[in-house]
Amino acid sequence: MGRLDNKVAIITGGCGGIGQAAAAKFVLEGARVMLVDLDGTALKEAVTKLGSDVASYCVADVTQTEDTEKYVAATVERYGRVDIYLANAGIEGEVSSIADYDEQVFDRVIAVNVKGVWLGIKHLFPVMAKSGGGSIVITSSTQGVRGSASLSAYNTSKHAVIGLMRSTALEGASSNIRVNTVNPSPVETRMMRSLEAGINPTDTQGTHDRIAASIPLQRYAEPEDIANIMLFLASDESAYMTGGVYMADGGTTA
Repeated sequence: MGRLDNKVAIITGGCGGIGQAAAAKFVLEGARVMLVDLDGTALKEAVTKLGSDVASYCVADVTQTEDTEKYVAATVERYGRVDIYLANAGIEGEVSSIADYDEQVFDRVIAVNVKGVWLGIKHLFPVMAKSGGGSIVITSSTQGVRGSASLSAYNTSKHAVIGLMRSTALEGASSNIRVNTVNPSPVETRMMRSLEAGINPTDTQGTHDRIAASIPLQRYAEPEDIANIMLFLASDESAYMTGGVYMADGGTTA
């Protein structure tokens, strides 16, 4: 018997490293998943890999109300319910001092990383409540509980979703809707390759190695490391856990 048998999950950022790892684990444990992202080709490939009998996709911009309504409606139409919402879509912005930070880039980071999560929760709360509750897992970051120079937009967004999580955890409790964040340290994904290049474009491997050496466990997380925690929070094993910030950081914030 799978840990997510008969459950339906929406995963935004479904084409990213963490999103794909989570989708694979959710399906393996019995869930049916709706992957949401901007890249239709990558989504189709991901669904083919997972199996079209257990996975579907919806091309959508999480910052737009109409697109949010579209992916929620598509999931309910296909599977009849939504039990799990993995709010995982996110972008890093740029590595820049605040004085030089591009305002349009800042706005886009906040739109994807904060508004996108808010819209998803807003439109899924009624759906989850109707079917007896659910679990919402938000991808935050160690940068949501600490500061980092030259990442003002990303830091701001990851702090913000913790506040959103705490508010909605209290609001959703009476409907048996749980809300938590997972806060990874650096993960072996495209986002970290981008940030490494932003920190030092002439020595990305050296930057990677220096960051890894600063983590007590001496390595970046693999996407599967983060997906394992998300699986637990999505499952009924965590039925009494809501309003929590769960660090997955190799000891970084110890």
